[in-house]
Amino acid sequence: MSAPSQPSPILPLAGTRPAEPFATAKARIAAAVDTNRAEILALSHRIHANPEPAFEEVQAADWIAQAIAAHGFAVEHPAGSLATALRGRLRGGRAGVPGGDRPRIGILAEYDALPGLGHGCGHNTMAASGVGAAIALAAVATDLPGEIVFLGTPAEERGSGKGVMLHEGLFDGLDAALLYHPSDMTHLTCGLLASEDVHVTFHGFQAHAASDPWQGRNALDAMILLFSSIGLWRQQLRPEARVHGVILEGGLAANIIPERTRAWFMVRSPDEAEYERMRVRFEELCRAAALAAGCTVEVVFSGRSSTMRNNMVLADRFGANLAAYGVIAGSQPDNLGSSDMGNVSQVLPTIHPCVAICPAGVPGHSIEFRDVAGLPYADEVTLLVATVVAQTAYELFADPALVEAAWGEFRAGA
Repeated sequence: MSAPSQPSPILPLAGTRPAEPFATAKARIAAAVDTNRAEILALSHRIHANPEPAFEEVQAADWIAQAIAAHGFAVEHPAGSLATALRGRLRGGRAGVPGGDRPRIGILAEYDALPGLGHGCGHNTMAASGVGAAIALAAVATDLPGEIVFLGTPAEERGSGKGVMLHEGLFDGLDAALLYHPSDMTHLTCGLLASEDVHVTFHGFQAHAASDPWQGRNALDAMILLFSSIGLWRQQLRPEARVHGVILEGGLAANIIPERTRAWFMVRSPDEAEYERMRVRFEELCRAAALAAGCTVEVVFSGRSSTMRNNMVLADRFGANLAAYGVIAGSQPDNLGSSDMGNVSQVLPTIHPCVAICPAGVPGHSIEFRDVAGLPYADEVTLLVATVVAQTAYELFADPALVEAAWGEFRAGA
């Protein structure tokens, strides 16, 4: 067996010449990240050590809000209806002069953890790198037009926090949205599956499982039938489609016919139209299982995530800035997940590149990935990405033609 591919060595932020254009300003950005490295990494480690699942990221959101406020951002926390969402704004020193009120560039952060697993997706590095990018841009804000907009976005793993924030107008007026994701490989583009959470509840009728089982209607039978139906359905699904779930409640005791069972599923497809067909079919399977078991069923869809529209104008600039520090992006892998960053990409120019924090082959959503997200190499990637995101944002602030090119690509693909 060949040894796993190791991630790229990272050139030092201090002393390495950034990519053109604006290399002098970008060097100031790298120096700002390096100067604040202790604060940035302490935040990553604190979030890693105190994982909070979707919609419950109370500590992480507070820590992030305090961090960006200390660097001059006016902070709304909570922002909108989500208690753990936040928005920070910092106007550039050239705002208010003719042509100086644009652009508005969004720097994003995620910070929710996986239930029972902690930061097995490495969101601690996403939070800290976003904060680091905001800190670096604040250090050069007097030279910038427009506005730096930091968005702390909860509930990526469940519930589509960004979808809620989009609906509530928190992304309105942005010209670009930038957010990285940790991975076992580095690539500039991100393929995402359309996805939705589905909570299924079957209702039956209790009875003694030995003395009079004929009087009961078994909600667990309905749930098992649903899982079996999904297993057979997979034979006719496209290879890249996904349906998977877990039983949250299966009954109270072996000698009681279960009157209620609950499960949480996710339905996914790389094609939005195909996803809509899968959604209808999934609900039909639920109702068929209920009918067969003599039960009733509730099917609740929520937290829709969309497919990804990669903006290559922005991705190419991120890649050039990344390469200056010795990290070269490869091709996009075939193993796709889902993210509400796809929702953002349907509305404005967006990138969601991945940068390796570990050797290739370490699976996401695993104990192994959780552990590497707190190690020194992940720390260096966190600082690197903070630098590169801020440098890419700086190009957008400094070059109106680049903003127009990003929007031109976005509109052409609409």
